[in-house]
Amino acid sequence: MNGMENNVAAPVADTAPALLEVRSLRVEFPTRRGTLVAVDDVSFSLRAGEILGVVGESGAGKSMTGTAIIGLLEPPGRIAGGEILLEGRRIDNLDYERMRRIRGKEIGAIFQDPLTSLNPLYTVGRQLVETIRTHLTMTEAQARRHALDMLKEVGIPAAEERIDHYPHQFSGGMRQRVVIALALCAGPKLVIADEPTTALDVSIQAQIITLLKRLCRDHGTAVMLVTHDMGVIAEAADRVAVMYAGRLVEIGPAQAVIRDAHHPYTRGLMGSIPTIGRDVERLEQIDGSMPRLDAIPPGCAFNPRCRQRFGRCEREKPSLIGQGDRAVACWLHEQGEGAS
Repeated sequence: MNGMENNVAAPVADTAPALLEVRSLRVEFPTRRGTLVAVDDVSFSLRAGEILGVVGESGAGKSMTGTAIIGLLEPPGRIAGGEILLEGRRIDNLDYERMRRIRGKEIGAIFQDPLTSLNPLYTVGRQLVETIRTHLTMTEAQARRHALDMLKEVGIPAAEERIDHYPHQFSGGMRQRVVIALALCAGPKLVIADEPTTALDVSIQAQIITLLKRLCRDHGTAVMLVTHDMGVIAEAADRVAVMYAGRLVEIGPAQAVIRDAHHPYTRGLMGSIPTIGRDVERLEQIDGSMPRLDAIPPGCAFNPRCRQRFGRCEREKPSLIGQGDRAVACWLHEQGEGAS
Protein backbone atom coordinates (compact mmCIF):
# COMPACT_ATOMS: atom_id res chain seq x y z
CA MET A 1 0.00 0.00 0.00
CA ASN A 2 1.21 3.49 -0.80
CA GLY A 3 0.90 6.72 1.15
CA MET A 4 1.92 4.94 4.31
CA GLU A 5 2.01 7.97 6.55
CA ASN A 6 -1.67 8.68 6.01
CA ASN A 7 -4.58 7.19 7.91
CA VAL A 8 -2.45 5.80 10.74
CA ALA A 9 -4.71 4.83 13.63
CA ALA A 10 -4.56 7.00 16.73
CA PRO A 11 -2.84 5.40 19.74
CA VAL A 12 -5.05 3.81 22.37
CA ALA A 13 -4.83 5.48 25.78
CA ASP A 14 -1.98 4.01 27.81
CA THR A 15 -4.16 4.02 30.93
CA ALA A 16 -6.42 1.27 29.58
CA PRO A 17 -5.90 -2.07 31.39
CA ALA A 18 -4.28 -4.91 29.45
CA LEU A 19 -6.69 -7.46 27.98
CA LEU A 20 -3.86 -9.76 26.84
CA GLU A 21 -0.44 -10.04 28.42
CA VAL A 22 2.33 -12.15 26.93
CA ARG A 23 5.28 -12.51 29.29
CA SER A 24 8.65 -13.94 28.21
CA LEU A 25 7.01 -16.42 25.82
CA ARG A 26 9.26 -19.20 24.52
CA VAL A 27 8.14 -21.75 21.93
CA GLU A 28 10.35 -24.75 21.18
CA PHE A 29 10.40 -27.63 18.69
CA PRO A 30 12.41 -30.61 19.95
CA THR A 31 14.15 -32.48 17.12
CA ARG A 32 16.66 -35.31 16.82
CA ARG A 33 19.38 -32.77 16.20
CA GLY A 34 18.50 -30.52 19.11
CA THR A 35 15.84 -28.07 20.22
CA LEU A 36 14.79 -25.31 17.82
CA VAL A 37 13.57 -22.07 19.39
CA ALA A 38 10.83 -20.48 17.25
CA VAL A 39 9.79 -17.76 19.74
CA ASP A 40 12.36 -16.47 22.21
CA ASP A 41 11.51 -14.33 25.26
CA VAL A 42 8.66 -12.36 23.63
CA SER A 43 6.66 -9.97 25.85
CA PHE A 44 3.90 -7.50 24.96
CA SER A 45 0.40 -6.46 26.02
CA LEU A 46 -2.79 -5.63 24.16
CA ARG A 47 -5.69 -3.48 25.35
CA ALA A 48 -9.41 -3.67 24.55
CA GLY A 49 -10.23 -1.98 21.24
CA GLU A 50 -6.58 -1.83 20.19
CA ILE A 51 -5.03 -3.25 17.02
CA LEU A 52 -1.47 -4.45 17.55
CA GLY A 53 0.33 -5.15 14.28
CA VAL A 54 2.99 -7.86 14.45
CA VAL A 55 5.27 -7.62 11.44
CA GLY A 56 8.35 -9.34 10.09
CA GLU A 57 9.64 -11.57 7.31
CA SER A 58 8.58 -15.20 6.91
CA GLY A 59 10.15 -17.19 9.72
CA ALA A 60 10.24 -14.28 12.17
CA GLY A 61 7.97 -16.09 14.65
CA LYS A 62 4.94 -13.83 14.36
CA SER A 63 2.43 -16.51 13.30
CA MET A 64 3.90 -18.93 15.85
CA THR A 65 3.28 -16.35 18.58
CA GLY A 66 -0.37 -16.04 17.54
CA THR A 67 -0.74 -19.83 17.33
CA ALA A 68 0.65 -20.20 20.86
CA ILE A 69 -1.83 -17.62 22.20
CA ILE A 70 -4.85 -19.48 20.80
CA GLY A 71 -3.49 -22.85 21.90
CA LEU A 72 -3.11 -24.43 18.47
CA LEU A 73 0.59 -25.35 18.43
CA GLU A 74 1.10 -28.58 16.50
CA PRO A 75 3.20 -31.22 18.30
CA PRO A 76 6.10 -31.44 18.85
CA GLY A 77 5.84 -27.65 19.20
CA ARG A 78 5.38 -26.57 22.81
CA ILE A 79 5.34 -23.55 25.06
CA ALA A 80 8.56 -24.02 26.98
CA GLY A 81 8.54 -20.84 29.04
CA GLY A 82 6.70 -17.67 29.93
CA GLU A 83 3.03 -16.92 30.52
CA ILE A 84 -0.03 -15.86 28.50
CA LEU A 85 -2.75 -14.05 30.44
CA LEU A 86 -6.22 -13.09 29.22
CA GLU A 87 -7.87 -10.54 31.52
CA GLY A 88 -5.43 -11.56 34.23
CA ARG A 89 -6.17 -15.32 33.89
CA ARG A 90 -3.36 -17.56 32.77
CA ILE A 91 -4.37 -19.58 29.69
CA ASP A 92 -1.14 -21.13 28.41
CA ASN A 93 -1.34 -24.02 30.90
CA LEU A 94 -4.99 -25.01 30.29
CA ASP A 95 -5.92 -28.49 29.06
CA TYR A 96 -7.33 -28.94 25.55
CA GLU A 97 -11.00 -28.95 26.52
CA ARG A 98 -10.81 -25.77 28.64
CA MET A 99 -8.83 -24.00 25.91
CA ARG A 100 -11.36 -25.12 23.29
CA ARG A 101 -14.12 -23.39 25.28
CA ILE A 102 -12.08 -20.16 25.34
CA ARG A 103 -11.41 -20.32 21.58
CA GLY A 104 -14.39 -18.85 19.79
CA LYS A 105 -16.07 -17.40 22.86
CA GLU A 106 -13.21 -15.26 24.20
CA ILE A 107 -10.57 -15.53 21.46
CA GLY A 108 -11.47 -15.55 17.77
CA ALA A 109 -9.17 -16.38 14.87
CA ILE A 110 -8.95 -15.20 11.26
CA PHE A 111 -6.50 -17.03 9.00
CA GLN A 112 -4.85 -16.20 5.69
CA ASP A 113 -6.82 -18.66 3.54
CA PRO A 114 -10.55 -18.57 4.35
CA LEU A 115 -11.03 -21.99 2.78
CA THR A 116 -9.01 -23.55 5.62
CA SER A 117 -11.46 -22.05 8.14
CA LEU A 118 -14.68 -23.02 6.34
CA ASN A 119 -16.05 -26.52 5.85
CA PRO A 120 -16.87 -26.92 2.14
CA LEU A 121 -19.63 -29.45 2.90
CA TYR A 122 -21.76 -27.09 5.03
CA THR A 123 -23.49 -23.82 4.22
CA VAL A 124 -21.97 -20.75 5.84
CA GLY A 125 -25.19 -20.31 7.80
CA ARG A 126 -24.91 -23.77 9.34
CA GLN A 127 -21.30 -23.13 10.31
CA LEU A 128 -22.18 -19.82 11.93
CA VAL A 129 -25.17 -21.28 13.76
CA GLU A 130 -23.12 -24.21 15.11
CA THR A 131 -20.40 -21.87 16.37
CA ILE A 132 -22.92 -19.53 17.98
CA ARG A 133 -24.79 -22.37 19.72
CA THR A 134 -21.51 -23.91 20.93
CA HIS A 135 -20.58 -20.77 22.82
CA LEU A 136 -23.86 -18.92 23.47
CA THR A 137 -27.18 -20.04 24.93
CA MET A 138 -29.52 -19.63 21.96
CA THR A 139 -32.20 -21.60 20.18
CA GLU A 140 -31.70 -22.61 16.55
CA ALA A 141 -33.91 -19.73 15.39
CA GLN A 142 -32.16 -17.18 17.60
CA ALA A 143 -28.75 -18.37 16.43
CA ARG A 144 -29.81 -18.11 12.77
CA ARG A 145 -31.03 -14.54 13.31
CA HIS A 146 -27.74 -13.70 14.99
CA ALA A 147 -25.81 -15.32 12.12
CA LEU A 148 -27.80 -13.26 9.62
CA ASP A 149 -27.07 -10.08 11.58
CA MET A 150 -23.32 -10.92 11.57
CA LEU A 151 -23.29 -11.50 7.81
CA LYS A 152 -24.96 -8.13 7.31
CA GLU A 153 -22.52 -6.44 9.68
CA VAL A 154 -19.49 -7.69 7.77
CA GLY A 155 -20.98 -6.49 4.50
CA ILE A 156 -22.31 -9.62 2.79
CA PRO A 157 -24.90 -8.39 0.24
CA ALA A 158 -28.26 -10.17 0.09
CA ALA A 159 -27.41 -11.91 3.36
CA GLU A 160 -30.87 -13.50 3.64
CA GLU A 161 -30.09 -15.49 0.49
CA ARG A 162 -26.34 -15.96 0.89
CA ILE A 163 -26.66 -17.47 4.38
CA ASP A 164 -27.68 -20.76 2.72
CA HIS A 165 -24.83 -20.75 0.21
CA TYR A 166 -21.70 -22.91 0.41
CA PRO A 167 -18.15 -21.45 0.73
CA HIS A 168 -17.31 -22.17 -2.93
CA GLN A 169 -20.17 -19.88 -4.00
CA PHE A 170 -18.42 -16.84 -2.50
CA SER A 171 -15.51 -14.83 -3.92
CA GLY A 172 -12.23 -14.69 -1.97
CA GLY A 173 -13.07 -11.33 -0.41
CA MET A 174 -16.59 -12.43 0.53
CA ARG A 175 -15.25 -15.68 2.04
CA GLN A 176 -12.89 -13.65 4.20
CA ARG A 177 -15.84 -11.56 5.37
CA VAL A 178 -17.63 -14.78 6.32
CA VAL A 179 -14.54 -15.90 8.27
CA ILE A 180 -14.53 -12.55 10.12
CA ALA A 181 -18.22 -13.06 10.95
CA LEU A 182 -17.36 -16.57 12.18
CA ALA A 183 -14.54 -15.22 14.35
CA LEU A 184 -16.75 -12.53 15.90
CA CYS A 185 -20.13 -14.27 16.16
CA ALA A 186 -19.67 -15.36 19.79
CA GLY A 187 -18.47 -11.89 20.85
CA PRO A 188 -14.79 -12.61 21.63
CA LYS A 189 -12.71 -10.01 23.43
CA LEU A 190 -9.61 -10.82 21.36
CA VAL A 191 -9.09 -11.76 17.71
CA ILE A 192 -5.87 -13.21 16.30
CA ALA A 193 -5.80 -12.23 12.61
CA ASP A 194 -3.00 -14.08 10.80
CA GLU A 195 -2.30 -12.52 7.39
CA PRO A 196 -6.04 -11.87 6.81
CA THR A 197 -5.51 -9.84 3.62
CA THR A 198 -2.53 -11.56 1.97
CA ALA A 199 -4.56 -13.69 -0.46
CA LEU A 200 -6.74 -10.74 -1.56
CA ASP A 201 -6.20 -8.06 -4.19
CA VAL A 202 -5.37 -4.54 -3.04
CA SER A 203 -8.88 -3.07 -3.31
CA ILE A 204 -10.35 -5.94 -1.27
CA GLN A 205 -7.50 -5.64 1.24
CA ALA A 206 -8.52 -2.05 1.92
CA GLN A 207 -12.14 -3.09 2.48
CA ILE A 208 -11.17 -5.84 4.93
CA ILE A 209 -8.87 -3.48 6.87
CA THR A 210 -11.64 -0.87 7.09
CA LEU A 211 -14.01 -3.59 8.31
CA LEU A 212 -11.60 -4.77 11.03
CA LYS A 213 -11.05 -1.21 12.26
CA ARG A 214 -14.80 -0.54 12.41
CA LEU A 215 -15.51 -3.76 14.28
CA CYS A 216 -12.79 -2.94 16.83
CA ARG A 217 -14.26 0.52 17.33
CA ASP A 218 -17.87 -0.68 17.58
CA HIS A 219 -17.32 -3.78 19.72
CA GLY A 220 -14.17 -2.92 21.69
CA THR A 221 -12.53 -6.06 20.32
CA ALA A 222 -8.73 -6.22 20.52
CA VAL A 223 -6.92 -7.52 17.43
CA MET A 224 -3.45 -8.98 17.08
CA LEU A 225 -2.84 -8.43 13.36
CA VAL A 226 -0.05 -10.64 12.03
CA THR A 227 1.37 -9.56 8.67
CA HIS A 228 4.53 -9.10 6.65
CA ASP A 229 3.12 -5.95 5.02
CA MET A 230 4.07 -2.62 6.62
CA GLY A 231 1.45 -0.95 4.43
CA VAL A 232 -1.29 -2.94 6.17
CA ILE A 233 0.23 -2.00 9.54
CA ALA A 234 0.20 1.68 8.57
CA GLU A 235 -3.46 1.56 7.62
CA ALA A 236 -4.78 -0.52 10.50
CA ALA A 237 -2.58 -0.69 13.60
CA ASP A 238 -2.47 1.45 16.74
CA ARG A 239 0.86 -0.05 17.76
CA VAL A 240 3.38 -2.21 15.93
CA ALA A 241 5.67 -4.97 17.15
CA VAL A 242 8.52 -5.92 14.81
CA MET A 243 9.87 -9.48 15.06
CA TYR A 244 13.09 -10.99 13.77
CA ALA A 245 14.31 -14.58 14.24
CA GLY A 246 11.83 -15.27 17.01
CA ARG A 247 12.43 -12.11 19.05
CA LEU A 248 10.88 -8.67 19.32
CA VAL A 249 13.30 -6.06 18.01
CA GLU A 250 11.08 -2.97 18.22
CA ILE A 251 7.64 -2.05 19.57
CA GLY A 252 5.80 1.26 19.79
CA PRO A 253 2.98 3.42 18.39
CA ALA A 254 2.56 2.64 14.70
CA GLN A 255 2.83 6.23 13.54
CA ALA A 256 6.05 6.81 15.51
CA VAL A 257 7.70 3.60 14.33
CA ILE A 258 6.73 4.19 10.69
CA ARG A 259 8.04 7.77 10.66
CA ASP A 260 11.14 7.19 12.79
CA ALA A 261 12.15 3.53 13.03
CA HIS A 262 14.89 2.93 15.62
CA HIS A 263 16.06 -0.61 14.86
CA PRO A 264 18.16 -1.09 11.68
CA TYR A 265 15.89 -3.99 10.66
CA THR A 266 12.76 -1.86 10.99
CA ARG A 267 14.43 0.92 8.99
CA GLY A 268 15.25 -1.64 6.31
CA LEU A 269 11.62 -2.79 6.16
CA MET A 270 10.45 0.81 5.84
CA GLY A 271 13.02 1.70 3.21
CA SER A 272 12.00 -1.19 0.97
CA ILE A 273 8.43 0.10 0.55
CA PRO A 274 7.49 2.67 -2.12
CA THR A 275 5.85 5.81 -0.74
CA ILE A 276 3.79 8.45 -2.53
CA GLY A 277 5.70 11.72 -2.76
CA ARG A 278 9.15 10.14 -2.48
CA ASP A 279 10.96 9.92 -5.82
CA VAL A 280 13.84 7.47 -5.62
CA GLU A 281 15.67 5.65 -8.37
CA ARG A 282 15.98 2.43 -6.38
CA LEU A 283 14.38 1.20 -3.17
CA GLU A 284 16.59 0.10 -0.29
CA GLN A 285 16.94 -3.58 0.47
CA ILE A 286 18.12 -5.68 3.39
CA ASP A 287 20.97 -7.90 2.20
CA GLY A 288 20.82 -11.59 3.07
CA SER A 289 17.88 -13.53 4.50
CA MET A 290 16.30 -14.58 7.78
CA PRO A 291 18.46 -17.26 9.48
CA ARG A 292 17.11 -20.79 9.84
CA LEU A 293 16.10 -21.80 13.36
CA ASP A 294 19.11 -24.13 13.54
CA ALA A 295 21.51 -21.42 12.37
CA ILE A 296 20.68 -18.32 14.43
CA PRO A 297 23.98 -16.47 14.97
CA PRO A 298 25.27 -15.53 18.43
CA GLY A 299 24.65 -12.04 19.74
CA CYS A 300 22.02 -10.04 17.86
CA ALA A 301 20.44 -12.38 15.29
CA PHE A 302 20.30 -9.51 12.78
CA ASN A 303 24.03 -8.69 12.99
CA PRO A 304 25.14 -10.53 9.79
CA ARG A 305 22.74 -8.33 7.77
CA CYS A 306 23.25 -5.09 9.69
CA ARG A 307 25.43 -2.34 8.23
CA GLN A 308 25.80 -0.68 11.66
CA ARG A 309 26.98 -3.70 13.66
CA PHE A 310 29.97 -3.51 15.94
CA GLY A 311 31.77 -5.96 18.21
CA ARG A 312 29.17 -6.24 20.96
CA CYS A 313 26.44 -7.09 18.42
CA GLU A 314 28.28 -10.30 17.54
CA ARG A 315 28.76 -11.38 21.18
CA GLU A 316 25.73 -10.33 23.24
CA LYS A 317 22.01 -10.70 22.60
CA PRO A 318 20.26 -7.35 23.24
CA SER A 319 17.01 -7.15 25.21
CA LEU A 320 14.33 -4.53 24.60
CA ILE A 321 15.49 -1.13 25.87
CA GLY A 322 12.58 1.12 26.84
CA GLN A 323 12.41 4.66 25.45
CA GLY A 324 9.13 6.22 26.63
CA ASP A 325 6.25 4.47 24.87
CA ARG A 326 8.70 2.64 22.62
CA ALA A 327 11.29 -0.08 23.09
CA VAL A 328 14.08 -1.35 20.84
CA ALA A 329 16.47 -4.30 21.09
CA CYS A 330 19.63 -2.77 19.68
CA TRP A 331 23.01 -1.99 21.26
CA LEU A 332 23.20 1.23 19.22
CA HIS A 333 20.52 2.69 21.47
CA GLU A 334 22.38 1.86 24.66
CA GLN A 335 25.81 3.04 23.57
CA GLY A 336 24.80 5.78 21.12
CA GLU A 337 24.92 5.88 17.35
CA GLY A 338 28.65 6.40 17.34
CA ALA A 339 29.51 3.09 19.02
CA SER A 340 32.22 1.09 17.33
